[in-house]
Amino acid sequence: MNKIVNNAQEAIADIHDGMTLMLGGFGLCGIPENAIAALVKSGVKELTCISNNAGVDDFGLGLLLQQKQIKKMISSYVGENAEFERQLLNGELEVDLIPQGSLAERCRAGGAGIPAFYTPAGYGTEVGEGKEVRVFDGKPHILETALKADFAIVKAWKGDRLGNLIYKGTARNFNPPMAMAGRVTIAEVEHLVEPGELDPNYIHTPGIFVQRIFEGKDYEKRIEQRTLRTR
Repeated sequence: MNKIVNNAQEAIADIHDGMTLMLGGFGLCGIPENAIAALVKSGVKELTCISNNAGVDDFGLGLLLQQKQIKKMISSYVGENAEFERQLLNGELEVDLIPQGSLAERCRAGGAGIPAFYTPAGYGTEVGEGKEVRVFDGKPHILETALKADFAIVKAWKGDRLGNLIYKGTARNFNPPMAMAGRVTIAEVEHLVEPGELDPNYIHTPGIFVQRIFEGKDYEKRIEQRTLRTR
């Protein structure tokens, strides 16, 4: 039951070329910084990455894009990354853009064992092209399939050696559903504690979904767009 690994390098050691990864976080908030740095260092390539966004040019998934390690991005918002734009326009990167709510639900469905669901989001747009349509309550819906991954890599505020996780603030975004949808789930946490130290009423991801956990270090916790009011 002890799921602790020593560091990010050990946690991602068996991630190989061509695998599909889910990476938690929203923008630069709640992303697994240590695990991404370890993936860059490992040189693994031809990855399919499922993430809300692609980071920025010099941080987050942008670091993997710089090294041409990502073959395909399945994501929702990609507007902060010039290298992403360059690779897309030059045909170097496959991209599947998904409405944000649909992306979250496709990840949740993958973890819950639901193979597909109907949603009105995307009907009548490019998102809905070629997909099955059914009408519910007089409104057309398109069929979306669940998403799963070889590895889900998430970031939490606290976790114990059994894999129970608590997220903090807005970092509780794509991390919980993705933690459920990986065949192997890796959690990096800011604080690693002993079983019993976490209040069970506040655990967001039960340890049954987590196979590996380690305590990260040197978190930057960048802010994408800092906005201050005029005094």
